[in-house]
Amino acid sequence: MIEAAGALFRCLQLASSMLLIGGCVFLAIAGHIGLASRHTWPTRLKKTFPWLAVGLLLGLFGLLATTTAQATGVPENAWSPQAWVDFLQKTRVGLIWTLRAASALAVIVIVLYVRVSPPARWRYVVCASVATLPLALGSLASHSAAEEQAVLATVIYALHVIVASVWFGGLPGVILVASTTTTESSDDRSQAGKVLSRFSTLALPTMIAVIVSGLVVANRMIDTNYAGLVATTYGWLLILKLTLLAIILFIAARAKSVWVPSLGQDSDIAAAGGRKLRTGVRIEFVLAILLVIVATLLANAVPAKHDVIDYWPYPFRFSIDATWGDWLVRTIVLAGLVLLIIAGTTIVLGRKKQWETPWRIAVPTILGVLGLGASLYPISVQSYPETYRKTPVPFDAISIANGVELYAANCVPCHGPQAKGNGVLAKTLPRQPLDFLTEPHTAMHTAGDFFHWLTYGRYNGIMPAFGEKFSEDERWDLLNFLHANSRGYQSRIITPRILPEQPFMATPNFSYTAHDGSSGTLKDFRGRHSLLLVLFSWPESRDRLEQLRAASTTITGKNTAILAVPMTDLPPDELAAIVRNMPFPVVTQGAREISNSYALFRRTLSIPDLFGEGTRPKHMEFLVDRFGYLRARWIPNGDGTGWTDMTLLTQQISQLNQEGEILPPPGDHVH
Repeated sequence: MIEAAGALFRCLQLASSMLLIGGCVFLAIAGHIGLASRHTWPTRLKKTFPWLAVGLLLGLFGLLATTTAQATGVPENAWSPQAWVDFLQKTRVGLIWTLRAASALAVIVIVLYVRVSPPARWRYVVCASVATLPLALGSLASHSAAEEQAVLATVIYALHVIVASVWFGGLPGVILVASTTTTESSDDRSQAGKVLSRFSTLALPTMIAVIVSGLVVANRMIDTNYAGLVATTYGWLLILKLTLLAIILFIAARAKSVWVPSLGQDSDIAAAGGRKLRTGVRIEFVLAILLVIVATLLANAVPAKHDVIDYWPYPFRFSIDATWGDWLVRTIVLAGLVLLIIAGTTIVLGRKKQWETPWRIAVPTILGVLGLGASLYPISVQSYPETYRKTPVPFDAISIANGVELYAANCVPCHGPQAKGNGVLAKTLPRQPLDFLTEPHTAMHTAGDFFHWLTYGRYNGIMPAFGEKFSEDERWDLLNFLHANSRGYQSRIITPRILPEQPFMATPNFSYTAHDGSSGTLKDFRGRHSLLLVLFSWPESRDRLEQLRAASTTITGKNTAILAVPMTDLPPDELAAIVRNMPFPVVTQGAREISNSYALFRRTLSIPDLFGEGTRPKHMEFLVDRFGYLRARWIPNGDGTGWTDMTLLTQQISQLNQEGEILPPPGDHVH
């Protein structure tokens, strides 16, 4: 009940603001024609302004009451003034509401002044400008304000709502002016045509701005989760909004190109055009009201990128990543796009050449259907109910290390010790196991796809089902290992020298406790320090650790932390010898998980390490930038002397320090 009331009040304040802004802009556009009009439509339009201003303030108070109840979880606080005051004083949303209410009071003052003052274009412009304040301030509490780059996102959202107000709020004025075309006076119809023509001229760039800004806002709310368009409440509301907008645009196009120009012609044509204009604009206004209601619900819905798709109801999905590598797919899709272009051309050509109606409909329709089929079918792939399920298990060292053990105990006979699809049983199977190491299967398929296969098996039992053998978390652990293993193969191009301004390899998070009592996670370094992660063996790494000990002041002075991780369990006496007077932390808890997961990033171009059990280097060092990306790596047995030249290492660190944020920090889960 509270949620429904909140949506109602939000819609009331939004519609009131939009109608007030658009009404003022319409009167300003009408200019001297509206001021000198013998008809009452300017006065009738102005009479609505005080009611709209009151509706705005009423909507804001209703919104305060319902938001207070929702925020406190106590429905009775909806009518408790003391709860309102507490909410206003203690929350950011309350501060924004206070500013909006103050601007709404200013709107009432300006509206009353405009209502009693002689008509003047500048007064309408001032009134419209002040009326934009509650909308602009309201954007500070929108979903956009909570996104990354919030300032830009909020400005775009505010622009979207304000330019939409110019169009939506001007429709009542269009209806009132269109009603004057019923008169027999050609002069009245001509004057009405001039006003409507001015509005149509402004409406075109306004609608372009609405569409462009709306697409930007929607794309930010969807991000890469385009499946959410047909599987979340936000997506369906967005599709409904776009459908209504498409119908409205069609009516507006007819009004601009046919009905409004007809008002300047002879009486019969002008009268017929006027009737169609009145009917069309009324329909457009009703659809616009529905559009505002849908937009209000959309603003309250969970953005698609944050919503959870636990169940995908369709047997297929579209994926460029999984299909575009096939040259036949690319050829068919491009042919389909050509057919769609031809279909659009035949629409214009049919109108220009005045084809008969059946041909004008049939030819573009057939070409369009064929083009859509050719464009979409080749990029469709099989999907499952779990396809878009988000993994609840983080992509971290603990999960990956568990996955390593699960894989070794259950998957090696078929997929091989390194997941290359070359296990001892591979050649005896009717279908060759997939190569999860060198082939990009983890990029081509979703995490949910893998989860489904692990749960139910694949290829009619050739790959067994593990749903009863593994727990749900264990299946996600195995998936995290496959992703880390694939990323490890991709990391073979990383060298002791960073690629400037090119972060691409996200690193698994980990947690640790060190000998000096410090503890934390890899994410703790983000935004603060780069990290030199040193995986060492003893005594093989003795000389290198001594070198790092001597250079630690120089390295940490360049805003880079050092964290040493033993690759094997060390006896207490050896560990004590290592950590004695060590100026940087040596991990004592969490080392096994860190070394087992980061050992997957051991391959280099010179030593791809693809066959057999694989070999683990005795020493590895990773340079992770302060945004969470692996930027450089030194493995002595593959990269030579490398960072034994401390000048080379400090150069790489200095170069990282000069870079700003290029990509947002990597996510905590695979997709």
